[in-house]
Amino acid sequence: MNDKANRVRELDFWRDSVTPRPVEGGMTNANFIVRDRGRDYFVRVGEDMPVHGIVRSHETAANKAASAAGISPRVVHARAGILVLEFISGRTLTEKDVRRDDCLDRILPLIRSCHRDVPRYFRGAALMFWVFQVIRDYAATLREGKSRMVPELPLLTAQADALERAVGQVDIVFGHNDLLAANFIDDGERLWLVDFDYAGFNSPLFDLGGLASNNSLDPSQEIRLLECYFEEAVSEERWISYQAMKCASLLRESMWSMVSELHSEIDFDYRAYTEENLSRYESAMKRFLDLKSP
Repeated sequence: MNDKANRVRELDFWRDSVTPRPVEGGMTNANFIVRDRGRDYFVRVGEDMPVHGIVRSHETAANKAASAAGISPRVVHARAGILVLEFISGRTLTEKDVRRDDCLDRILPLIRSCHRDVPRYFRGAALMFWVFQVIRDYAATLREGKSRMVPELPLLTAQADALERAVGQVDIVFGHNDLLAANFIDDGERLWLVDFDYAGFNSPLFDLGGLASNNSLDPSQEIRLLECYFEEAVSEERWISYQAMKCASLLRESMWSMVSELHSEIDFDYRAYTEENLSRYESAMKRFLDLKSP
């Protein structure tokens, strides 16, 4: 952390000498708040992470586009591995917040704008985030690293293949692809969407399913979410496709944690996180299979 703080301190962007204050919670980067000439800035520091498909130059481009679309804080400075953002004074949402209907009504326009508006401002080559390819690559990484989970991979990858077939044809939008409650900030007047590490073109069902699974929405809320997003009643075909994508979202989170067990240097109990998400995935998969049964 000291090395990263020094990198932030030495940026030629600052007008005065600064003291970066660490912010807890980053799992793929180190975060700091910096005060310079009476103004606060939020600084993210992180290198490319090939095992997770994170490309920092792409993250920067996504942040700039999201800022131009009006849904994310302004990027005021960027260099390799460092992103300086306008600081938003507010609080991050909790899962309990997201489950409130009035909060979902505020979140949905942000998701729509990410999907539809961000691509209009994105500059340069853009990545695609196809969860099933992510799962295949994670499985290969786990085998190469001799993960403790290798014996489980044949079943998990076979289930992923079945889920991919169940998803079927999809529309393509620009997805955030990591809709955790903590990636929404409420400044008291409006919501902001932050953290575009995994952003890229994807099916809208992935963000909708991820929002639901990350925040434990109940089935009635899921139906309402889909109806409001697509502005029509939920067909059986869309419901099955959505549920398959939601399962894939949970499997991807589980395998992200398995890979992090091998490769992350952050002090975090990834093994417990793996088990927690696998349990949620298995429950969701059972409900999906019941849904598919005649």
